[in-house]
Amino acid sequence: MPDPLRHLLCLHDFQAAAKKRLPEPIYAYVSGAVEDGQSERGNRQAFAHYGFRPKVLVDVSQRSTRATVLGRDYAAPVGVAPMGIAALSSYRGDIVLARAAAAADVPCIMSGSSLIRLEEVMQAAPGTWFQAYLPGDDAQISALVDRVAAAGVTTLVLTVDTPVAANRENNVRAGFSTPLRPSVGLAWQGLTHPRWLFGTFLRTLWRHGMPHFENNYATRGAPILSANVLRDFSDRGHLNWRHVAAIRRRWKGRMVIKGILHPDDAGTAKAHGMDGVIVSNHGGRQLDGSVSPLLALPAVVDAAGGMDVMLDSGVRRGSDVLKAIALGARCVFVGRPFNYAATVAGQRGVAHAIDLIVEEVRRNMGMLGVVALRDVVRDTLVRLPPGQDGAGGDGGPGGEGGQCGQCGDGAMRT
Repeated sequence: MPDPLRHLLCLHDFQAAAKKRLPEPIYAYVSGAVEDGQSERGNRQAFAHYGFRPKVLVDVSQRSTRATVLGRDYAAPVGVAPMGIAALSSYRGDIVLARAAAAADVPCIMSGSSLIRLEEVMQAAPGTWFQAYLPGDDAQISALVDRVAAAGVTTLVLTVDTPVAANRENNVRAGFSTPLRPSVGLAWQGLTHPRWLFGTFLRTLWRHGMPHFENNYATRGAPILSANVLRDFSDRGHLNWRHVAAIRRRWKGRMVIKGILHPDDAGTAKAHGMDGVIVSNHGGRQLDGSVSPLLALPAVVDAAGGMDVMLDSGVRRGSDVLKAIALGARCVFVGRPFNYAATVAGQRGVAHAIDLIVEEVRRNMGMLGVVALRDVVRDTLVRLPPGQDGAGGDGGPGGEGGQCGQCGDGAMRT
């Protein structure tokens, strides 16, 4: 059999390959954004607003991509972002992602909206971070935090940009819901995508039973396939900084807030004893029209008071990573492309995707004339004037679609 990874030369390429394998509703969930997709497009366009200012005739033969994040040394400043229901788009997806990250010595955040028990993931890949969606009341929050600690998690990430459900119209149009509702259309999608049906879904049922939402609460949640569609999330509209303070008192490990875009919130997070924040707009999946994390990053870094600042949403190239580092990020996290990579080739696919972007970082450091990430500073960049920043498309090499090389899909997502 031909190697499915041979022609995948950059992160953009994984999307078209994954789209062929996934049923339309599952692909729509992974690839989709919210409403008109302004935030998603803006995430990519933001990187085009900055140009590099390289130095020449620098000895770059000994350059290193190693990065220190939350006091821990990693091989590169690129990690795996939390992605819900990853075990539905690839077999044992959460474990595949975590193991690939551990093997590459880069950080990985497991999603609370996952279908494999966090205890299993921690056993397979110790050191994985856990991202929690907070339940609706104090007793449930405390029970979840205690369970996460008992599982051996040392870095807890609270995602705070989901106070209400987003308006993901694309999911409705594609027939996706959580849990999935059995239907003739869903059955047809499975039958017409046999590699997914037999390699992921039926294989999971045979070996592990029906997947459930396992980690939203301290107890097991709803099954992924149910005639009664009731998402296993309670309303979070009432959650506030009081809840963060209570968790900080209870949680003994490192603690990070994910979903920060306003510098005032970064300062408040610092005051509440956070170890770091992740500047993120949820990959354009929550509030359409929200500022891109890259453009929000400098003000958040200035307000963070030395706290570690990280970034996700829209990162696709090693050049994107270095632009975020130059603006003050300790590291970045990548979501959808690693999900696609797991769909295409499991752990080997994710490992290949990580290698591609890390090698881009290393190569671009040489071209910039820097040997260590500490040398990548704001002076490395120039803010380009409107009209010269090439931000009319989505920032990829193919214009609007952002496709690269062999990838022919013109709908690159964040």
